[in-house]
Amino acid sequence: MPGYTITQTDAAAARPTGHKRAFIIAGARGADGRGRDLYVRDGVLVDTAPPGAERLDADGLIVLPGLVDPHTHLREPGSTAAETLTSGTAAAARGGFTAVLAMPNTIPPTHGPAEVDWMVRRAVWTPARAQVVPVGAVTHERGGKQLADIEGMARRGVRVFSDDGFCVMDPRIMRQALATVALFDGVIAQHSQDERIAPPEACCPDEALAERLGLPVWPSVAESTIVARDVQLAAEAGAHLHVCHVSCPETVEIIRWAKKRGIRVTAEVTPHHLLLSTDKLATGDTTYRVNPPLRPAADIEVLRAALADGTIDMVGTDHAPHTAQVKNRPMPQARPGMTGLEQALGVVVETMVLSGRMTWTDVARVMSAAPAALAHLTTQGRPLFPGEPANLVLVDPARRHVVDRDDTASRSRNNPYHGRLLPDPVQLTMRGGMITYTRDARG
Repeated sequence: MPGYTITQTDAAAARPTGHKRAFIIAGARGADGRGRDLYVRDGVLVDTAPPGAERLDADGLIVLPGLVDPHTHLREPGSTAAETLTSGTAAAARGGFTAVLAMPNTIPPTHGPAEVDWMVRRAVWTPARAQVVPVGAVTHERGGKQLADIEGMARRGVRVFSDDGFCVMDPRIMRQALATVALFDGVIAQHSQDERIAPPEACCPDEALAERLGLPVWPSVAESTIVARDVQLAAEAGAHLHVCHVSCPETVEIIRWAKKRGIRVTAEVTPHHLLLSTDKLATGDTTYRVNPPLRPAADIEVLRAALADGTIDMVGTDHAPHTAQVKNRPMPQARPGMTGLEQALGVVVETMVLSGRMTWTDVARVMSAAPAALAHLTTQGRPLFPGEPANLVLVDPARRHVVDRDDTASRSRNNPYHGRLLPDPVQLTMRGGMITYTRDARG
């Protein structure tokens, strides 16, 4: 089986050490299939082998730019029993991610410069195993009533704003938010859910199944009508709208319509919406309670096709760790969300690469370059050429493994892939020239 070896085998040496070492990554193939050695010195790719470099034997492996997740819930501050910056970024590194966008539904929310500063400092203190990129709230306290200090957060470098978990329901507030971010080329990332059609307890998209199980219905029109409204508001403002976790064909068609007209809209799809279908709800397992809900198999095919043809721009994990206490409740009361960082690449390989819908170059685009561009990250999602930052992941395209929810860096166990045989490709993750994860030295 293809693999890699590290000349220095001490497990501690494979962890971030606070200083950057020199490496020769030998024998890896790029996303385009071409084999070449990579050289790393002082956190940067260079064109010649550094003296005294450690050799990483990557024969048979593929090297990709480090993955970037546009949608991660790290739960800190406020819900550290479910996740912390330490555990969440360790899970990210195990999944091949070198940067994550940290959603603002924390306690307190990231809704002003002080909270942004705290998040940035905390990521340094931890230290985080992936770059933590704060996402600012759109409204104060994510309450939907008045804008948060968007411009103040923008002065701290924030470029993406979302009330994720809540939809910005008031069109006047949404219009004002889009006009504000247009001033500095920011992005509003909308959780599209009309709560008057799909209230918080809604969890089942299929009316017949909902009636049989006694569950409240979450119809696709609750998503698509918000997206239809927002793309027109974005067009008026000349602003960038990002649609979070697209789940239904109607939304795909609206996004396609908007892009043809030159409206600045991007969209993401989650791994779980690419793989898992509505029938999982019939098991009664609240692990599968997610928002928006899992959709029927026919909808999944539409989402896969939309990701392949570029209508959907990127993959966002919507990694949403929860404790058993808030998950082990009746389905409508169970907290929605699933963990996703560690299996995200494997699911994309399973659904998109092995099916022939996408190449490894496409994977690098939708899981690295596009999300990096969304957040204006200049050191992430870059091609692996000399002079570029050494943010990369080595993957074994053939390795498969049965997912075990207890074998995780996350603090939570609400893993929807437990017991499923999936690709398990990540062998090594490197951020800024420091190894943040290796399969031989987990943790």
